[in-house]
Amino acid sequence: MADPQKRLEQIEAALRKRGFRLTPQRLAMLRIIARSLGHPSAEQIYERMKSDFPTTSLATVYKTLTLLKEMGEVLELSLAHVGCRYDGNKPYPHPHVICTGCGQILDPEFAPMVEITEKMARQTGYQITHHQLNFFGLCPQCQQAGQGPEQGG
Repeated sequence: MADPQKRLEQIEAALRKRGFRLTPQRLAMLRIIARSLGHPSAEQIYERMKSDFPTTSLATVYKTLTLLKEMGEVLELSLAHVGCRYDGNKPYPHPHVICTGCGQILDPEFAPMVEITEKMARQTGYQITHHQLNFFGLCPQCQQAGQGPEQGG
């Protein structure tokens, strides 16, 4: 995980550079994204903000996430069984391991991705602009709980 304070400063600087205001609500949202150990959904971000900013709407959270995604400051993961999740710590394509039981998402270090991407480009002639590599399975906690693939949520 990136240093949360440095990541927050990077996102703030990117918004300022493009002329966007840093409202208290937006700053609170950026802090949540930069400090998140996981990959929160828009709804989870909204729930964390709601008590401090009761007038902030879920639509505002979605608009800000869309803006950050377009700026390359968050990575959106669209996953059928857990919905859209957002990664503000590593806003670039990287592999994920996703639990089909509880929905936990991890960012394992996987150095060969650059090599794989370059090899794919050479073999196909494509100019690779981005990729998504996700591994699905049961995390150790769901395995201990006896949750099998057919029971995953």
